[in-house]
Amino acid sequence: MDLRTKFNIPSNAVIAIAGTVGVGKSTMTRTLAEALGFKTSFEKVDANPYLDLFYQDFERWSFHLQIYFLAERFKEQKRMFEQGGGFIQDRSIYEDTGIFAKMHYEIGNMTETDYETYINLFEAMVMTPYFPHPDLLLYLEGPLEDILQRIHLRGRPMEQQTPDSYWIEMHERYEKWIESFDACPVLRLNINDYDLINDSSSINSIIEQISKHIK
Repeated sequence: MDLRTKFNIPSNAVIAIAGTVGVGKSTMTRTLAEALGFKTSFEKVDANPYLDLFYQDFERWSFHLQIYFLAERFKEQKRMFEQGGGFIQDRSIYEDTGIFAKMHYEIGNMTETDYETYINLFEAMVMTPYFPHPDLLLYLEGPLEDILQRIHLRGRPMEQQTPDSYWIEMHERYEKWIESFDACPVLRLNINDYDLINDSSSINSIIEQISKHIK
């Protein structure tokens, strides 16, 4: 019996993986999708025309980057549900507005006019009864020092060159954001409670927990 059937995971489920940079969202996405026989949905980082520019000048490019992400994630969310679900998604659309856009506005990288434009667009696109929300948000969290170590060892070059203060700010905002998130059910996992790289069987207990939380 396959794991999806064993733990009664709906074949049309959409599970979003959330968490700050360095928590292992991509590894979780690939491992979980393989275990359940689901498709994957990843950020198209290499095709993003603003990402390198953004890391060079936060203030100039933060609005452009967030609008680009919003459009791409909206299209991807639509695509997953139009194809009948059965997806594991690396990063959710909710993090863009709840963390990234808000952070860049509050620290002065985005003007008030730009931020209001972004929020109005997000609410018109996402916060409606017609927008399909995931069946579960799998939130990966862990101690700040462990996350910083992962970024320094395995992060993209532009992430490794970013000051730690940026990642510290983001970690704090993620922890506050998840406390009030209610768009779908949430399962929180500590990154120190499993090791998908060295112990592939640890995905079994994660799927068992998913079966108890999924909508």
